[in-house]
This record gives sequence, structure tokens and C-alpha cells, in this order.
Amino acid sequence: MEIYGTSPLHRHSQPHRELARRYRHYFSRSDFRTATALSGVLFALSVVASFFAIRYATERASNSVTDIILSNVPAMDVDGLFVWGTVFLIAFITLLLLAHPKRVPFTLNCLALFYFIRSAFVSLTHIGPFPLQSENAYDLGHFISTFLFSSDLFFSAHTGVPFLLALIFWREKAARNIFLAWSVYMATVVLLGHYHYSIDVASAFFITYTIYVLGGYLFPKSYALFLHDPPLAEDA
Repeated sequence: MEIYGTSPLHRHSQPHRELARRYRHYFSRSDFRTATALSGVLFALSVVASFFAIRYATERASNSVTDIILSNVPAMDVDGLFVWGTVFLIAFITLLLLAHPKRVPFTLNCLALFYFIRSAFVSLTHIGPFPLQSENAYDLGHFISTFLFSSDLFFSAHTGVPFLLALIFWREKAARNIFLAWSVYMATVVLLGHYHYSIDVASAFFITYTIYVLGGYLFPKSYALFLHDPPLAEDA
């Protein structure tokens, strides 16, 4: 006989009942509802801060500089890999969070911290992007294009975010390996497309690890909630 909460959701005999149980259990708690709401607001504010930091850096971008990798590797047309890699990453993490609400507060808090810190870095120095050999073929609208194809270079969010998620989900082997592979994939794509300098990619791993440690220090309650149950019992 299978007990609710002791099997990964995708292996559960009645996943819809288990999912409903999780939401009833957590959202019946006022402290969880408050924590989730606050983390959502914090994340939304970080996205706004990131948007204005990117626009500020793009308006003031200066000349490009040489790079040991980009100067020796021709730019490749990887727009599709870049855009869809980002879209699928957003979809995947959304599914993981929806699969268990206990994951939401700490994950959003860490992502918010990531974007606030990155916004500060982006606002400090305004080096222009490395010259591309192909034009962007995607018309994604001004708002989305701002996040994907602007002069916010240091440090690479497309490398750092999946690495941050790998750290957050480290106890869950499948999710951890997927996010690590995703981080390497995005790092490769942004270098091949000349979207980031090599220093933007290399530094992302070190800065992101520090952000993860800060997240555990600044948000101990949501961190404890994330780690409360055995990882296999709550895996999606």
C-alpha cells in the first residue's frame, strides 16, 4: 500500500490526490501563505529592478573589448537554442514549484536575491557587447527582448540561474543533474553566440554559489521548509 508523500509525484498511484493533499496541507497554514506572498512580491520587485538596470546599462554601453574565447571563435547563429533554452528552463522550474508548494518561498527568495545582486553588478560597468556576425532573427517584443538581447553582461544570468537552481535542488539527483547540464548548455550557447564575454560566464558560477549561501542565511525559515522532508518523498 502506497502512503501519500512517500513517493515521487510522477510515480504516485494517485498523483492528483497527493498534489491536492500538499496544497491543502501547506496553504492551510497562515505562515506559509504569508511567506509565499512575500517571496512572490520580492521576486516581482527583483524583476523590475533587473529591467531598469538592463535598460540603464544598455543606454550607456560603450565599446566592446577583446576576449580570449570570443576573439578566436566566430559567432554562430544560436538564437533559437538561446531563446528556447530560456523558455524551457522557465517552464521546467515552474512545473517543479507547482509540484510541491513547499519549494516556492525559498526558490523565489533566492531568485530575487540573484536578480537584485545582478542588477547592482550590471549598473556598475557598461562595456558594450562583443560584435556579432549575425542579426537576431527573433522579434520577441521590447520587454522580453530587453532581458534576452541587451547589454547586461556581467554576470551571465542564463548561466547563473540554472546553476542556482542546481544548488537549491541539490538533494534531488535528477533535478540537480538537469540544472547542471542546463547551466553548461547555456554557458556554451551564450559564448558561441557572442552574447556574453567569457568572464561573464566564468564568474557566474562563483557569484551564484555565494548568492545561494546568502539565501540560506537570509531566509532560514523558507530554507528549512524546503529541506523539511526527505528529498525522495517530495520529488516531482
